[in-house]
Amino acid sequence: MEMQPISRHLQLASGVVLLTYLFLHLVNHALGIWSLDLAGHGLMLAIRLWHSTPGTILLYGSAALHFSLALRTLYGRRHWVLPATEWIRLWAGLSLPLLLIRHAVGTRLAASLYGFEPDYEKIVISLISSGTQGLQLALLAPGWVHGCLGLWLRFRHHDFMRRAKPALIALLVGLPLLSAAGFMHMTRIVEAAGAHLPAPDPTLLAHRVALDDWRRDLLMLYAALVIGAVGAGLLRNRLERKSLAEP
Repeated sequence: MEMQPISRHLQLASGVVLLTYLFLHLVNHALGIWSLDLAGHGLMLAIRLWHSTPGTILLYGSAALHFSLALRTLYGRRHWVLPATEWIRLWAGLSLPLLLIRHAVGTRLAASLYGFEPDYEKIVISLISSGTQGLQLALLAPGWVHGCLGLWLRFRHHDFMRRAKPALIALLVGLPLLSAAGFMHMTRIVEAAGAHLPAPDPTLLAHRVALDDWRRDLLMLYAALVIGAVGAGLLRNRLERKSLAEP
């Protein structure tokens, strides 16, 4: 089998894993429309899935693989004249690692290094106290859009996809809206629990500087890799054009 088909299959498989992660994350938030406890039960199930050894390998392995293939695609582009759908998918896809980095540092890394035990109340309080609750919602939606567009572009020629298009559009738009509604409802519940917002988790407070350093360093590394891949590709294209222009 040639490398191109292999990379396409790997991209699809890793993308489906990440889209499943986002789907469950959005559903968890949406459960907050009914109650904080229900969303908390959903979170515990998600933690059991993704924090298990197989789940960890699957999620972070898929993220690393999908990102590596994305860098390869960015480097390999011969031109940047793209249709609007591709620009949207590209923008949305590049936003997804921003969410994963923030989430991994604030929950998984904090749990592994400092014993933080996440639940929705602690997470909501942490986001409110840091003023990043809007960013959390804003980063979930682009990753969802990227994954859904990727699947649509891959399978749009199949009859069942064309027949299901109205339902797929409803899911594409509706799930992030339900997720935002659930998260905002949980925020109101937490804020209404007392006259003042409860203090953030002491574990997160004690190690906030270290976690912020981790987050900043990983975001800088991510930005450097993306910019480096694009820049190296542009330089290669320029050198190739110059070589062809020479007699």
